Formats: sequence, structure tokens, C-alpha cells
Amino acid sequence: MTPVRSCVGCGERAPQPALVRIVWRGGGLQADRARRAGGRGAYVHEQTACFDAFVQRRGSVRSLRTSVPRPAREALVATLREGKE
Repeated sequence: MTPVRSCVGCGERAPQPALVRIVWRGGGLQADRARRAGGRGAYVHEQTACFDAFVQRRGSVRSLRTSVPRPAREALVATLREGKE
């Protein structure tokens, strides 16, 4: 059975392989495509609308249990859009 996770952008639930895992490490967000990085993770669809909703989000990212500053969200989204990890 495939695990189901919620997208931090749109809020829809989807099978885990359809989402990109992100983690808060070293004061910034990083994509964890291998899903092996330690710590708490959050998931986002790799779609422009979800990226935009994630950047516009105010306050904490509940699944990461921390408040993620907007510049950190913007930097991660820029990296994901470029196809880098």
C-alpha cells in the first residue's frame, strides 16, 4: 500500500511518489527527492500552482513544525522550477 501525503501548497492528498519531499535543514529548505534526509518533512506537488500557493502561505508549515520564512520558500521554489535539487 502506497502512503498518502498532503501537499503543503494546495492541501490535496496524493500518493507519496507523486509529491516532492522538502525538509528544513541548516536554516533553509531543501528538496529531498530520495526521501532519506533526517528530520521532519513536508510534501508538495511539482506544479506551478502548488509552488505559488506554498510561497504565499503565511505562518508555520505544520508538518515541519516551524515557521518557514518567505525567502526560504521562494529559494526552494526557484530551485525546484530550475530542475535542480
